Amino acid sequence: MSVFEEVRRVEEAGGRAVVLTVVAGDDIGAKLFVDENGRTVGDAADLAPLAAEAIRVGRSHMVDDRVFADVIAPPSRLFVYGAVDTADALCKAAALIGWSTVVADARKAFATRERVPSADELLVLWPEEAFAHVKPDVGTAVIVLTHDDKFDLRALQLALTSDAFYIGALGSRRNQERRRELLLEAGVPAEDLDRISGPAGLDIGAESPAETALSMLGEALAVRVGRPGGRLREAKTRIHAEPVAGKK
Repeated sequence: MSVFEEVRRVEEAGGRAVVLTVVAGDDIGAKLFVDENGRTVGDAADLAPLAAEAIRVGRSHMVDDRVFADVIAPPSRLFVYGAVDTADALCKAAALIGWSTVVADARKAFATRERVPSADELLVLWPEEAFAHVKPDVGTAVIVLTHDDKFDLRALQLALTSDAFYIGALGSRRNQERRRELLLEAGVPAEDLDRISGPAGLDIGAESPAETALSMLGEALAVRVGRPGGRLREAKTRIHAEPVAGKK
């Protein structure tokens, strides 16, 4: 198949892939298609090592001064464990930026359409069942909200075994430290815990569920594309600068 035919195949299947194109230098115009399974087509085989991180970024971008990555991917997903008020606010906000949403909770009284009307999918499942159903991948942000150790700890453990691009956890700094110690005691490596954003969100003074959702999604977006999430007027890069693969 040609590169074009491979792109069409992936788009129709709802998969992920990247077309890496040399845009400067002696090999300008050379292309390499790479899908998420490592299948390649094209005349720039030396670009293959760039593919996995380029796909993980989730959007088209300049990899460096000579290579452009045209990323093919379905919309990002938000997977929330804990059907609390903030869960519905997160789903509403995520819909505005084109993300699909899944909310799960083992508590039947919480996981109802009356409480979470905005979720695309609502599951009444324990963490093990919910994560097995959702299968968080490189296009998924996971946020844990239950405030209950019997759910939170297991949900975070499962999230850390996935390829989720963002893992957030609600709770005070004191509760985050306590939870961290419990996860360490449960055998989670310390370096893995650095993937958890907790307290989740950007420092915008959020109070209401809607403000908290905005804060969390803002951080998730920044993490996805390797941006710090600070104030634009203090940024040293262009406002709409493209993310660079590998800088997370």
